[in-house]
Amino acid sequence: MPAVIIQAKAYPRAGLIGNPSDGYFGKTIAFTFSNFSAEVQLYETPELDILPAARDHSRFSSLQHLVEDVRQYGYYGGIRLLKATIKRFHDYCAEQHLALDARNFTIRYQTDIPGQVGLAGSSAIITAGCRALMAFYGVDIPKPVLANLVLAVETCELGIPAGLQDRVAQVYQGLVYMDFNRELMARQGYGRYEPLDPARLPPLYLAYRTDLAEGTEVFHNNIRARWERGEPEVVAAMAYWAGLADQAREALEHGAHARLAALMNANFDRRRQIYRISAGNLRMVEAARAAGASAKFSGSGGAIVGTYADEAMFAALRARLEPLGIHVIQPQLV
Repeated sequence: MPAVIIQAKAYPRAGLIGNPSDGYFGKTIAFTFSNFSAEVQLYETPELDILPAARDHSRFSSLQHLVEDVRQYGYYGGIRLLKATIKRFHDYCAEQHLALDARNFTIRYQTDIPGQVGLAGSSAIITAGCRALMAFYGVDIPKPVLANLVLAVETCELGIPAGLQDRVAQVYQGLVYMDFNRELMARQGYGRYEPLDPARLPPLYLAYRTDLAEGTEVFHNNIRARWERGEPEVVAAMAYWAGLADQAREALEHGAHARLAALMNANFDRRRQIYRISAGNLRMVEAARAAGASAKFSGSGGAIVGTYADEAMFAALRARLEPLGIHVIQPQLV
């Protein structure tokens, strides 16, 4: 009898508003969309084997081929993500006294989520990997705990700086409001996560650069250290972004789309005051706003999200952004 193949998916995340306060006990709203996905396949085999995907190869036809590969995928593939996921999943089960049987498996992944542009492509692979392992071993992990586990794979196992927003959005899926209140996090180990009605959203676009390979480790520069030192400008900015999330939630409830657009613009404008933003990323935001749309980073740079009024404005967005090497899509919420 052929082995049963377990398939699990996770989707990219776009931060609608409030980011990057999620890593600083703030509040955000984010959504997942199905235009792209990361898929993990897992099936029983005599030995445990992690198979490479396209972004894991290390043989190149030329020096230029290597350079182009780094520009597209960065320096790291997905094998390290799956390896760390398996290890952290094992540790969680051991801590919870959940016995895992002795079966081995082969695991592999594939993804078409654009890399290095702040769409949470790495955590999507980890989330899909966790779902596959849960199905294989028959383990149930509550959603808020699963989001913590996915975060721990990146922060604890791999040393990648990250906040909870991406993992919560990818675990819950859809449109999610997140409150990472410090006292609440300390008391129960996770925040307050509430699904919102995506039907209340205005038309959204998402645009991402095709010429960027700058990971989160680069983008977040020294903000963490400044926040930990209690630098007033950074501490105030985190509180400001958290407040924008609550205001945006209220705007959604009342169908105040113009208000939401203004809040999203304010999110980026404050970010620009304290972060070092590259010329290419800044040009992307300015071009989108010149078309009449709102614009802010969807994550850590390389992609933006915003609202637009109608199809004519969406066409204007494409006309302004695509000649700059920026792809524009209408995200399909999961």
